[in-house]
Amino acid sequence: MGHAIRRATELALDETTLTALRAELVGTADEVVQAIIDEVPPYANALSGRMGATIRRAVRTALGHYLDRASGNATGGDGGDAAYELGRGEVRDGRSMDALLSAYRVGARVAWRCLAAGAVPAGLPAAEVAKFAELTFAYIDELSAASAAGHADELAARGRAHELHLEHLAHDLLAGASPDVLLASAQRAGWQPPVSLTAVLLPAAQARPAYRALDPATLVLDDLPDATGVLFVPDADRPHLLSRLTDRAAVVGPARPWTRASASYARAVRARSLSADVRDTEDHLPELVLSADADAFADLRARALAPLRTVPVATAQRLEETLRAWLLHQGRRDEVAAALFVHPQTVRYRMAQLRELFPDLASPHRVLELTLAVGLRAG
Repeated sequence: MGHAIRRATELALDETTLTALRAELVGTADEVVQAIIDEVPPYANALSGRMGATIRRAVRTALGHYLDRASGNATGGDGGDAAYELGRGEVRDGRSMDALLSAYRVGARVAWRCLAAGAVPAGLPAAEVAKFAELTFAYIDELSAASAAGHADELAARGRAHELHLEHLAHDLLAGASPDVLLASAQRAGWQPPVSLTAVLLPAAQARPAYRALDPATLVLDDLPDATGVLFVPDADRPHLLSRLTDRAAVVGPARPWTRASASYARAVRARSLSADVRDTEDHLPELVLSADADAFADLRARALAPLRTVPVATAQRLEETLRAWLLHQGRRDEVAAALFVHPQTVRYRMAQLRELFPDLASPHRVLELTLAVGLRAG
């Protein structure tokens, strides 16, 4: 309130004038509030009833502080703290700063008209009236600045709080929290749950730049210990999502019901562990299935392919390659030969060897085991 205080030292209102002006405070406050209701639409309903009575008292208090300044009493309250809190309250009530600034402008005009109407008959000299006007509008400007600061600070605080709630929700999803916990977390964040979420893994530094090209309801985590970023994309159009991530080192998990987003994340992590070239986990389902239990798969291979350990290593490798092609092409010799770039007679010879090593090769159970055993290297 520095400018208003300096101007107040240049203005000396005598007791007669002050008494006259203080007598006008109640009526002035009522006129100010009514003018704001009439001229600033966002306040049309906000200043009625109990709220209206509270605002009228606040306006009278502000005018009283103003008259303290006008009298040169710099020790009185200046209304700055109240104006700051008023700015914060506007955010909580869902109003913009534009509405409050309009209210201040209307209030300044009406307050000046009413106070001047009381000051001039009380004998305030014309020269002092001009100073009085300057002080009035300087005071309103400084109240406006205090409210704008409160409004901005509340917006910043709410924005950060909202961001923290969203981050907390993303961590809960990542941890596979229960549906009840996830619903409560989503409500705190003001986040509308979608039908599904798709997890995307990418370097932490790319997480927020990638997010800006996606649905604004996407959840972002870029603070994981291994420098990995995670996006949870709601109700994703998969081809569109993949196209948006073309230039990024991203691994896209499957879509899952939103409360099971951790399953999408887990699959993306496993797919990334298979190869650095994985982008869409849907393109690598056989490898993912066969690698789900690495120990079990190793045991299966060891048991199913045990007969190959009875022949030289080079022969075993050629026979396994032939067995894989024979299983994939369902025993069609010419197709097997083409896939192996060998003569069909070579295929006939190798298959004869395989049938000696695997007498039950026609058994459905044996075919299943062998298909799984050689499948990880297929394709």
